[in-house]
Amino acid sequence: MLSPHEIFARMPAPTAEQLFAFLHEKETRLYKATIDTLAKQRKLRAVFVERKPRPERHAWMREVLGRKVNDDVAAQLLQIWLVSGHSAMLCDFLDSLGIPHDAQGTIEEVPAAPSREALEGAVTALLGKHDPGIVPVYLHAFQAFDGDGGWPTLEAMLAEDPRLKL
Repeated sequence: MLSPHEIFARMPAPTAEQLFAFLHEKETRLYKATIDTLAKQRKLRAVFVERKPRPERHAWMREVLGRKVNDDVAAQLLQIWLVSGHSAMLCDFLDSLGIPHDAQGTIEEVPAAPSREALEGAVTALLGKHDPGIVPVYLHAFQAFDGDGGWPTLEAMLAEDPRLKL
């Protein structure tokens, strides 16, 4: 199972760019706070990072968030991006598995693992309907955020299915 910082380290650059663009546009204060935190950690002034062209800044942020020390920050950014920016995908996944959720696709408690067949159907439907660069990020994050170690069936799919590799 990948941890949040490992998800960032392996996330395709275009997907990371989508995440940072979303944060820049919709979560401005969080975006700036993230830059401040990462810059201080690297003993840089935030203005130095902010002056970089956006693609270069986002590449730097992705690289720094891919370090173990930033696991908590990476987890927070993934959660906010997925719940705020991709709630339809989350809801589609949970609906296809018959898992109750709120309007944004969040659940109180992760239920027992579904069958491999049900999970394969849900994943195939997601990949057919949503951005195939974001679906693997979501599924790896779903697995990582379950405090009980996630679903063994999903873990096996993430390891075996080339469509879900990061």
